[in-house]
Amino acid sequence: MKWSWRTFAPLLVWLVIYLVPVPSGLNANQWHYFAVFAAVITGLILESMPVGAVGLIGLTVAGIGGYVEHDPNKSLRWMLGGFSESTVWLIVGAFVFSIGYRKSGLGRRLALLLVRGLGRRTIGLGYAVAFSDLVLAPATPSNTARSGGTIYPIVSNIPRIYGSEPGPTAGKIGTFVMWTAFATTAVTSSLFLTALAPNAAALSIAKKLVNIEVGWSQWFIGFAPLGILLLLLVPLLSYLVCRPEIKESPEIVTWSEGELAKMGPPSRHEWIMAVLVVLAMFLWICGSNPNISVPLLGSNFINATTVVFVVISLMLLSGVIAFEDIVAEKSAWEVFFYFTSLLTLSSGLNEIGFIKWVAEGYAKPLSGTSPLVGMILLVTFFFWIHYFFSSITSHTAAVLPVVLAVGSSIPGLSVQTLMLLCVYSLGLMGVISPYATGPAPMYYGSGYIGKGDFWKFGLIFGLIYFAGLLLIVLPWLQMIG
Repeated sequence: MKWSWRTFAPLLVWLVIYLVPVPSGLNANQWHYFAVFAAVITGLILESMPVGAVGLIGLTVAGIGGYVEHDPNKSLRWMLGGFSESTVWLIVGAFVFSIGYRKSGLGRRLALLLVRGLGRRTIGLGYAVAFSDLVLAPATPSNTARSGGTIYPIVSNIPRIYGSEPGPTAGKIGTFVMWTAFATTAVTSSLFLTALAPNAAALSIAKKLVNIEVGWSQWFIGFAPLGILLLLLVPLLSYLVCRPEIKESPEIVTWSEGELAKMGPPSRHEWIMAVLVVLAMFLWICGSNPNISVPLLGSNFINATTVVFVVISLMLLSGVIAFEDIVAEKSAWEVFFYFTSLLTLSSGLNEIGFIKWVAEGYAKPLSGTSPLVGMILLVTFFFWIHYFFSSITSHTAAVLPVVLAVGSSIPGLSVQTLMLLCVYSLGLMGVISPYATGPAPMYYGSGYIGKGDFWKFGLIFGLIYFAGLLLIVLPWLQMIG
């Protein structure tokens, strides 16, 4: 390993925060834990070393320091807790799905079909990718399953057709295609109540705290002006921000027709993989709905991650993939260690009370503000504090009650509008960082989007999405009541 200023920068960040006097309302343990978390984020942004290593080292330091659990045995259990999180295994499973698409040839065939239909212009491919996510979103309550398990394995085959590989040639078209897919799933996750599991959890919290109920159609109507606009703009914005080198390629359409002809009819493994994908979609859609009875499950519910294990087992039994393929999938295991570490570290901030301290400190000065200013500041806080979280569900549980409580204390503020702005932001905020939502680590680890670019693009799109909430959704909600 080569040592450089990037290696020492996270240590410097840790040391500076560690030596700063502990702020009022916190104890030394909480402040020093935050110093470790800040150092890890710095290491990820600067790419001091492989992202999996950065996360693992940070987790180890936090565990040895006993910041969350003082007892060594309990501290070890806390460190290992993230490895049992279902979301982590859902992400790994999505990588394995990619192996199946790749080895069976189904991913290449579907990519060639998209290229043949819309590949004459690069921007057309962007809209094809966005439309694919939109079609699946209303019935797939896990954006990791939808974007990571279904969209990603297909679109990751498209850049290679154009000679765009992870690394130096990613900018040809790969960066644009992959970022479009990721940025789109953030929008669809907010457009439909059923497109993201934390959406329903947030409404459940709101009902208990402020007695407000929102139905599926009400949800859609409230967000539609911004959601539909963003779906039309995301491919274009991605095109402008990512600047793909290939703008048009009419010859690739003819070439893709020839490649499809060479492939011939679908092979046995392609048919098996296609059936397994349909099975996964069926179980993701029906198995997550308690009102739909799914035969052979023994109950009406099957977890999205359990579906992944079922399909992977069938892929192994049918010979679509071999176990050696799973072991050799380096990117999957790097993301596994990286996301597990971040998930555990960010949840630790909440467990030790740091997030509560930040929320309460931010909220106190708002009690005397005007309703409009108070609402904007609360939504701003709710959206951007997501940099401290790697789970939208935990963010919702930790921060939404505080924001609603503060909003309720401001005379004249519409708590229903505040609540809707917050819950609509849950999908959108997934775009801001490489750990902000389930599919993010997959696109971050794909090699097509530079690590620094991911943070830059996330900030740009985060600002656009957030501006849309305030400039379009807020006036719209006030108008329709």
